[in-house]
Amino acid sequence: MQRVNRRTLMTAAGIAGLATVLPTGTAAAAPGRCGDHAWCDPGRSPDERAAMVLRELTLDEKISLLGGDDLAGAAGPGHTGTGHGVERLGIPPVYYGDGPVGSRQGSGTSMPSGVSLAASFDPELAKTYGATVANEVRCKGNDVVFGPTVDVLRVPTSGRAFEGFGEDPYLSSRIGVGWAAGAHSEGVMVCVKHFAAYTQEGVLGVVGSRMLYNAVVDERTLREIYLPPFEAAVREAGVGAVMGSYNRVGGQYACEHQWLLNDLLKHEWGFTGYTIADYAAMHSTGNSLANGMDFEPWPALVYSPAAIRTALATGQAATSDVDEHARRILRTMFSHGIFDRPAYPDDDSQIDKKAHLDTAGHVAEQGMTLLRNDGLLPLDPAALRGKTIAVIGEAAEKFVQGGGSSSTTPYSFASPLQGIQQRGAEAGITVVHEPGTTPGAAAEAARNADIAVVVVSDMMSEFLDKPNLDLDSGIAQFPPPALGNPLANQDAIIEAALDANVNTVVVLETGGPVATPWRYRTRALLEAWYPGANAGTAIARVLFGDVDPGGRLPLTFPDSDDDVPTAGDIARYPGKGLDVHFTEGVFVGYRHYDAREIEPAFPFGHGLSYTSFAYSDLRVSGEKVSVVVTNTGNRTGHAVPQLYLGLPSPRADVPQPPRQLKGFAKLTLDPGRSASVEFTLTDSALSYWDELAGGWTVAAGDYRVHVGESSRDIRGDGTFTVAAERRVR
Repeated sequence: MQRVNRRTLMTAAGIAGLATVLPTGTAAAAPGRCGDHAWCDPGRSPDERAAMVLRELTLDEKISLLGGDDLAGAAGPGHTGTGHGVERLGIPPVYYGDGPVGSRQGSGTSMPSGVSLAASFDPELAKTYGATVANEVRCKGNDVVFGPTVDVLRVPTSGRAFEGFGEDPYLSSRIGVGWAAGAHSEGVMVCVKHFAAYTQEGVLGVVGSRMLYNAVVDERTLREIYLPPFEAAVREAGVGAVMGSYNRVGGQYACEHQWLLNDLLKHEWGFTGYTIADYAAMHSTGNSLANGMDFEPWPALVYSPAAIRTALATGQAATSDVDEHARRILRTMFSHGIFDRPAYPDDDSQIDKKAHLDTAGHVAEQGMTLLRNDGLLPLDPAALRGKTIAVIGEAAEKFVQGGGSSSTTPYSFASPLQGIQQRGAEAGITVVHEPGTTPGAAAEAARNADIAVVVVSDMMSEFLDKPNLDLDSGIAQFPPPALGNPLANQDAIIEAALDANVNTVVVLETGGPVATPWRYRTRALLEAWYPGANAGTAIARVLFGDVDPGGRLPLTFPDSDDDVPTAGDIARYPGKGLDVHFTEGVFVGYRHYDAREIEPAFPFGHGLSYTSFAYSDLRVSGEKVSVVVTNTGNRTGHAVPQLYLGLPSPRADVPQPPRQLKGFAKLTLDPGRSASVEFTLTDSALSYWDELAGGWTVAAGDYRVHVGESSRDIRGDGTFTVAAERRVR
């Protein structure tokens, strides 16, 4: 029997050790940029060093630290932003770089989307991902990376669904902590985003606009759903910066929110870094200064020297506020070693592009989620020798990615068509391509082939939510078809191929869930997400079984737009007036479907392997839950056992979802091999936010334990009882 090691066990206890590997301000062997001032001694604490510098700064110099350059400022074009230094005191400038899926400064290695990484259910892989992104950000001369995005998905059609880590706060926390640990290992400071309750872009970018909407959300929902990934990033990963979001929360803009920025983040969570506003997210100079916003990147309008001077002169803020913001920036620069090392050179030649491309392909493979398969996959190269595969669809030739601050320009790109053609050539298989601009052309190509592979995509982007779950409802459909948009109807293309050839595989390249009305007719359906620069290689390797599909759904695929948690209530989405009412509470994503007994198209956690797994010997003992997972098939494959808990409801006003994810493991098992997986039941896993008590509480009662392969595929059940309620923190 194989034992699960630390790498594969992903529970709250298992991941906590990641924080211990993060740098806390070690000096490089080469001389830094600080000079010979007293505060340049790395043997002093970051707090002591920051206090020493602060005493020497003039008010104007302190103010200058709070606002960044524009794109063509002192840093020159390319960096996402620049923080001013003070040369006379040895304070170096700070350079900022996007982003969540790769560097946007010139060209870079385009990594698979965030949701693809989340689908891997592998925080160790997230460390590799974060390190890869941060390495390129560093090699382009930046000190800080804007990422990861850990906003929990509330609205399935949200334009930035592809950028985050799905609909579950526990999964988002584990992936986010791993990402940050990897980035820190490269000597780059992490700025996690977007804080907080940032869940939509707006319909047509106007109704429910992210720039204006007010999240009307209760504290329990905030604490249990939307805040945990940020708390984990601060408490466990030790991130240096937190980016404020555009929207308002409870009537206050997030970038000038006293409770969020000061009371919660800095005081309750003990955050010692600094807050950064998203671009153009600030509104009031006085409120921002007084309520906890430390830094405004380009263009520094609200935190321009003139605006800050006016706020001080009119009593909207105090010089002590300016001191505190400057102190936090300086302290964080010291703690992350920015003073004590040379500037990072902007030099692409430092980047191992081949290794990073391989990493992108590996991440894509581990995130690819096999939604349906009746035996058509994996394709058998020997059986297909001398035969024909028709690759159908415009997306098969395109680099498909999300838009906005996560869009990248790849150094190189392998398309799905190229990957399948190369793999086919190695096996003596003829691969032809039909763009499939009409159903008739798609049908003819499928009919004349032994296997048809239809590749389709959606288009999601910052700035704009999709109007519905249809494949062709994203921004690629603007202007609408009536105005001459040439895009094909991809659902019709799929249907035509299915009519013509029963041996049809559908490959989705989407940023989130999409409608799949034809799914029961497919023999195989593979979700590849936005697979990054090495898309073709990864897709071909999964289709031909060179690697087992490693992904599990980090979000629910609804059967219908009418089934989503916000459906049928404009107050919930896109909002009534400027207010967006989070009245679904904690029933987000699969919690909603389970509580209402709605059958989704594909449930959270779902994903098939090319082998099969059996679960046995489930045990619940004290603070431990254990289960044995056995590969009962004839191929090596990935298993992702998932632990869900059903918490008792202490009162009628505290309803609990039937199941909540509280642990998972990523296993690779050879045929016939078993692994024993152990999950730890921490107080965090058992507690709920008690608004009456104002704290985290473990309720008395019976707790249900479910272990399985998805939120709906439960392979073992158990219970345990907590005799008395207890306050945990």
